Formats: sequence, C-alpha cells, structure tokens
Amino acid sequence: EFKKMMMLLKISKLYLLIIAFIPTFYFASEEHNAHAETSHESKDLKTHIKDFISHHIQDSYYFDLIADEKEDKHYGFGLPVILWDNGLKMFNASCFSHEKSLAVVGDNHYRLYHNKIYKADANGTILTKKITVSEKDKSGKEVSVQKEVEVKPLNFSITKNVIAILITSLLMFLIFGSMAKNYKKSLVPTGIGRIFEPIVIYIRDEIARPNIGEKKYKRYLPFLLTVFFFIWFANLLGLTPLGINLTGNIAITFTLALFTFLLTNFTGTKTYWKHLLDPLGDTMPWIAKIPIYILLVPIELLGIIIKPFSLMLRLYANMTAGHVVVMSIIGFIYIFNNIGGGLFAFCLSFFIMMIEFFVALLQAYIFTMLSSMYFGFAAEEHHEHEHA
Repeated sequence: EFKKMMMLLKISKLYLLIIAFIPTFYFASEEHNAHAETSHESKDLKTHIKDFISHHIQDSYYFDLIADEKEDKHYGFGLPVILWDNGLKMFNASCFSHEKSLAVVGDNHYRLYHNKIYKADANGTILTKKITVSEKDKSGKEVSVQKEVEVKPLNFSITKNVIAILITSLLMFLIFGSMAKNYKKSLVPTGIGRIFEPIVIYIRDEIARPNIGEKKYKRYLPFLLTVFFFIWFANLLGLTPLGINLTGNIAITFTLALFTFLLTNFTGTKTYWKHLLDPLGDTMPWIAKIPIYILLVPIELLGIIIKPFSLMLRLYANMTAGHVVVMSIIGFIYIFNNIGGGLFAFCLSFFIMMIEFFVALLQAYIFTMLSSMYFGFAAEEHHEHEHA
C-alpha cells in the first residue's frame, strides 16, 4: 500500500508539472529579439496576452488544443451548434473558423462575433430589426421609441461549459453509482469508495449534523453532497489543459446559489419566518417596536438575497481570479523573453497551480458549509431558537 501511495504521489507531481507547462503552448508566437524589440511590439505582445486570458476564462464553441499564431491556425475541434430560426438549424462550430467565416445553412447565414451568434447576410453584415420600446423623455413622460437590434436566433448550442457539466455529472454518476452497488453487497468500501467514503462521512458528521441538527439534516444531505462534489470536480476539471472555466461562469454559480436560496426559503419553518419578520419577539410592546422595525425588518429581508448572492460571487470571483493569475504569470515568460525570467515565471506558475488544487477543494467546502448554515437557520424550531 505504501508503494502504491508513493507511485500515486509521483504521478500527481508529474501531472502538476504537465498542467503548469502545457498552457505555455497557447502563447505560441513568433520570437522577439529582446534588444531589437520596440515599444510598439511589446505593447502588441501584452495586448495579445490580455486577449488570450480573456478568451480563456470565457465560454467557447471550440476546444483549441494548440494554436499556431505564425500561420494563424488553430488545432482542435468545434462543438455542435444548435439554433432555432424558423426551424431547427444544426452545424459544427468549425464553420465559423474562429469568427473568420460565415456558417451557411440553406438560405441562412450566421456569424460568430464576440462569442455570440448573429444572423447575417451573404456579405457577413449582421442583420438588424426595428423594435418599439417605451422610454421616459426629459419631462418624465413615457414615449414610444424605435430601436434597431441585432437579429439573434434562439441558441441551444453545446459549448465547453455544457461539455464540462456533462463530464462532471457523468463522473459523479459513475463514482457514486459504483459505490451504491458495492454497499448492496458489503458495507466495507472497496476501490474508489475508500477515497470518497471518508469525505461523505465528513460532510455528514462535520457539516450537516452540527449546522442543521440531528432531526432534519437528512433532508438536506443529498443536496449538500451533490453541490460539494459538483463544485469540486468542476474546479479540478478547470485545472486541466482543456481550458474549461465552468465555476468561473457567473451563470453556473448563480444557478447553484439559486438552488440554495429556494431550498432555504421554501423549507423554512414558522420560527424562521417569524425571526425575519418579528426579530425582537415578545421582548417589548408592538408600539415600541414599530420605529425599530422600520429599519430592522428590511435589513433582515435583504439578508435573504444577500446570502445566496455572496455564495454566487465568492465562488465566481475566486475561481476566475485563479485562472487569470496563472495565465498572467505564464505570459511573463514571453514578456521577459530570457531564460532567467522565463524560469522564474514557470516555477511561480507551477507553485500557483498547486495552490489552485487546494483552492478547488476549499471553495467547494465553503459553499457547502455556508449552505448548510442557511439550511440550519431555515429548519430551526421554536424551542431550538429559544435555547440558542
């Protein structure tokens, strides 16, 4: 067993080294002479790095494995594009040639511009249509104004983030499906269950039970386990060379926080809502409480939205910042353009990548812990509130 653990440790170190090194290929560009480089060329390189980082943290219709900037070629594959435009339209994103070409489907032309798909004419000009909207003029009176907006078909395309969701869900299904089958035969975990059973027990005994309570923790435990492993696996997937930034997408973190919000408020007890609407209880007469409640109750109700909003923003900001920092440090290799600076940037990016593995787990833990605390407030009974 010790030899196996040492082998896994060596493999993990090699994996970290590969992950830290592979993204440098994405900055493949023509070599610059440090002595002959002008300030304009330096500015172009920095702009190129900024654009690449911006592209990396966004969702995309492509999986670019290698980019050859000299020949302006990208090696990878496009994902399925599914549109509804007076009928179902399906084609591969490679038709766009990274926003250089139009996708022609029958008599329709589509253009990919700033990672959004628009309807265009044969020359590539984005089509527009006039719509009527209501606006207020300078006097405050509502008037009808016509505006031109771009024509965009309904988009149901498979993007990198969708692929990441499917991969993460499939991993969870396979891992915990196999664990469930094993428990039918024996309560002793085998295989991969030896790794994940202690984590499940920890979430149950150290997060769910203390924060929610012995009576009701089982109601929320399935969600807590699901959201923990989903965020953890998605964060780890974002550290691979595939260039996926799933939890760095505000729509993903918003959806996760929305589930916490809905579960908290739709399962809240009378004590929970009474605490929000009547936080002082019977400590003083209603007449004396009215001036206090004018300020206190709106703050308590605002907290219902602030709590899930903080969940959403924390996960999004931390994971996005991690990707930006790593890619920025790797970009220093090409800015320094010498062995000393390049080696320093590479070692620093390798160190940050190791920290990111810890952050991936930490963010999943924080989201799960805070969600369990909110569930604990919602599930609190009157006698428990009095005891607290």
